[in-house]
Amino acid sequence: MITQEDFFKKLIAHSKEYGFIFQSSEIYDGLSAVYDYGQNGVELKNNIKEYWWKSMTQMNENIVGIDSAIFMHPTIWKASGHVDAFNDPLIDNKDSKKRYRADVLIEDYLAKIEDKINKEVEKAEKRFGETFDKAQFVSTNQRVLENQEKIDAVKKRFVDDLETNNLDDLKQLIIDCEIVCPVSGTRNWTDVRQFNLMFSTQMGSVSEDANTIYLRPETAQGIFVNYLNVQKTGRMKIPFGIAQIGKAFRNEIVARQFIFRMREFEQMEMQFFVRPGEELKWFEHWKQARLKWHKALGIDAKHYRFHDHDKLAHYANAACDIEFQFPFGFKELEGIHSRTDFDLKRHQEFAGKKIQYFDPELNENYVPYVVETSVGLDRTFLAIISNAFTEEKLEDGSERVVMKLPAVLAPYKVAVLPLMNKDGMPEMARKIFDNLKYDFKCQIEEKDAIGKRYRRQDAIGTPFCITIDHQTLEDNTVTIRYRDTMQQERISVNDVNKIIQDKVSLKNLFKN
Repeated sequence: MITQEDFFKKLIAHSKEYGFIFQSSEIYDGLSAVYDYGQNGVELKNNIKEYWWKSMTQMNENIVGIDSAIFMHPTIWKASGHVDAFNDPLIDNKDSKKRYRADVLIEDYLAKIEDKINKEVEKAEKRFGETFDKAQFVSTNQRVLENQEKIDAVKKRFVDDLETNNLDDLKQLIIDCEIVCPVSGTRNWTDVRQFNLMFSTQMGSVSEDANTIYLRPETAQGIFVNYLNVQKTGRMKIPFGIAQIGKAFRNEIVARQFIFRMREFEQMEMQFFVRPGEELKWFEHWKQARLKWHKALGIDAKHYRFHDHDKLAHYANAACDIEFQFPFGFKELEGIHSRTDFDLKRHQEFAGKKIQYFDPELNENYVPYVVETSVGLDRTFLAIISNAFTEEKLEDGSERVVMKLPAVLAPYKVAVLPLMNKDGMPEMARKIFDNLKYDFKCQIEEKDAIGKRYRRQDAIGTPFCITIDHQTLEDNTVTIRYRDTMQQERISVNDVNKIIQDKVSLKNLFKN
């Protein structure tokens, strides 16, 4: 039985071998927690972006998009609270010299106890079968109750420490929970200290005139400072949203788990402006809408779950994550936050300009409230490839590695393969390829045995292969092979486009 760790290593190796993801600056021994997307990775990434962008701006008539600059006036980050409060609590193990986020160590500890509860429930479920009453079991089983009590106690103290910035007790909590360093296995910890995550640089023609500015740690503020521009020029009526896809930068000291946590990453964010008092209704709406967006890709629903925040950010009155079951456990994929009027009010205060909306129905001016949906593009990419990566043993005893990507997102939609490199087959293949390339990203491959070519296309996730043989030249039919089932059928050349279009169309995905 393959472990999750081994599976993850195989996925990372496959991503490099087949042109999905490369370590940045690899020929110079790499740059930690920075990655480049290869020729297949960039196609998949762009397809995810298109799916998100169109689902926001094309499927919702009251949402528009912008693209704000990475460099922004430094006062923006004072107004947003990032200069004073954008910190992670860090702790070092003195024996391994490894650095960890204190909050992540405690969250991982709590997750292990939750796993114990889940195992107890699973065992009981098997024992009692259809008569099993989960609610009753959880509320009466002694081991479950003890573990839940432990979780509640640690969680309460943990949240209190974070809210009051009590770093001494945060360290003591790690000691009391007997949390060991995963590398050294010891509890020889340093004190916990705060570390600001923003990258700073200088802007100015000469260093004497230079101002300290920051690489943006999130894309949301670019939307807030453009709120008035968009609202007025677009004549937008509340409720309405502004969407953006863009790079953000965080000086993550503890960056690990491949592209899950990086120093340079991409966000897909939408800020939805609503009447004060209606924000929680819209918060619930966007929670369900965003989960539906993820599930529409056909990934098993059991891999997703909601996680409500125990500790709310200073600007929020409700917050929830959509978590995905990555190879290293359930982790945050997307955040949905009710940000109240915090951001717009702060920018109004620091800029000295009114940022309000005149509501003709209420006949009054107010600062809108905001509901945010923020999903990591790189994390979505990782969720999709880790779900798609499949090793199969075939009936003939051979094995294949196949990326079972949603067809609509696959880098290449179709490969055109002449059976042999003679007898007019390459010319016919080229003719079919030239016809398909206007609608789909295609490949044409002429070298190697047909079986080898099928395996290569499986490995990059191409959902359809079109094979041209002697019969094609006689009756204008080809063989279409389906990636996931490996089944083949004979179809007319004239039907190829329609069959593929039905399977890879965003239109059908949106209708679902």
